[in-house]
Amino acid sequence: MEKNNYKDNVMKGAYTLTIAAFIAKILSAMYRVPLENMVGNLGFYAYQQIYPIYAIGMTFALSGFPMFISKIVSEQQTSAQKLAITKKIFRVLFVFSIICFSLLNLFSGKIAILMGDANLKIIINSVSWMFLLMPFLSVGRGYNQGILKMTPTALSQVYEQFFRVLVIIVVAWYASNNAWSIYKMGSWAMLGSTVGGLVASMCFIKLYKLLFSKKMSITISYKKIIKRLLTEGLMLCLFSSLMILFQLIDSFTVKKCLVNYGLSSLNASNMKGIYDRAQPLIQLGLVIGISFASTLLPNLAKTKKNEDTFIEIASKMVRIGLGISTAAMIGLIAILPEVNKLLFGDSDLCGTIAVYLLSIILMTIFSIYSSILQSINEYKSIMWGIFLALIVKYCFNIYLIDKLGIVGASVATIIALIIAVGITIKSKSINSKKIIGNDKFLLKLTVISCIMGLVVKLLAILCKNLIGFSRFDVAISTVICIAVGILLFGLMCIKVRLYTYEEYANFPAGDKIIKLLEKNEGFK
Repeated sequence: MEKNNYKDNVMKGAYTLTIAAFIAKILSAMYRVPLENMVGNLGFYAYQQIYPIYAIGMTFALSGFPMFISKIVSEQQTSAQKLAITKKIFRVLFVFSIICFSLLNLFSGKIAILMGDANLKIIINSVSWMFLLMPFLSVGRGYNQGILKMTPTALSQVYEQFFRVLVIIVVAWYASNNAWSIYKMGSWAMLGSTVGGLVASMCFIKLYKLLFSKKMSITISYKKIIKRLLTEGLMLCLFSSLMILFQLIDSFTVKKCLVNYGLSSLNASNMKGIYDRAQPLIQLGLVIGISFASTLLPNLAKTKKNEDTFIEIASKMVRIGLGISTAAMIGLIAILPEVNKLLFGDSDLCGTIAVYLLSIILMTIFSIYSSILQSINEYKSIMWGIFLALIVKYCFNIYLIDKLGIVGASVATIIALIIAVGITIKSKSINSKKIIGNDKFLLKLTVISCIMGLVVKLLAILCKNLIGFSRFDVAISTVICIAVGILLFGLMCIKVRLYTYEEYANFPAGDKIIKLLEKNEGFK
């Protein structure tokens, strides 16, 4: 009975965190649209240049360190031991956060110069304050996850993003109405991460009252904790931040390379701001593709000793994630001029952004395969994939932007991701052929996605000729195209039997889809 309760708690907790993460990621993806509209391409450039630094800190506090801490907490036998080791971890992370804060402030000027814009210094100083909250958030989330209390962690994720986004939008509105410089706007907007972190920390007040009010002792040494933190902890952080690290490389290379390519500093900054429009679109595609597949992750971890069941669940994860991300990517590319116009006011750099959007599929595959490998404690392939991908991204950025201009940065990202995906799929620890299956899934998916994309593209062209291409016009045509695309893709999935009943159960409103299929004998 206790085992069943434990499993139920794990499953409920996993679903709670998945829903919270989905909400937080939607907030994190969508605020960039009003931000860009209010502050323009140059303001967006200033914000996005420093955003990867914030995102790395957020990864530490949101997923990497909490996962590591929850694992250590769950290893302890008694409540007293759990609290004692949590207190020690907090002390270690607090020192780590002070070091991060100090380094960012001491070297903010040099970092800004390396990014090709000395004025970014003030924004780097602003984002550094968020790192001081990292131990409070990481330990609070990790401890609660370790004792299977997911609600505080889930609430903290949503609160953090909500208040951060609120501050950013208010600052952007005020800055645009009071003629602030883009750098002043960026520095105040980045303080949103600190405000969000402070609010999120309030979810763990009870824990910190316990930690700081009692004397605790535990035999595990600080040396051992630090060693595990620098190996397991940082490894988990790294796995969650590949696209963020790509953005960081872009921050250090794109503007400088565009200047070398022949653009003025102002035009290079403007183009980098337009290039960064791809980020919310990619993030939205990834959220949709990965979130539904990740609901199967708790079941995967429980079945790793049963190879057949493990392969079956892993296959469902890959097929669901790949199907949704492919449809989202092709649909977005088909109506990219309309989406670009609707969200950002013009259709600049659609070709460059379209190439960048190919990363939705690749990043979805990499994320899902990384989760599969982590569930069996296989980290070597993921580490090599990330390491080589970062080297390739950096080298190809410098080479391709010099030859092709801004599109070279998008091409570099795709090449780097292909390498990362190839290495993880080829891991000897899993049988990728069995996971994908032999039922012509990839062929069916490719055919119906291309048909959907072609129909949506033709419909978008028709709408442009009949309705027009003003911002209001494209709002109408975009809604029509998205509705038709989703309906057409769904009907073709059923027609070619792309998914099974069990796989449809993991889609939004899966129960209703299954009932509809049964009623209409969708699977005879």
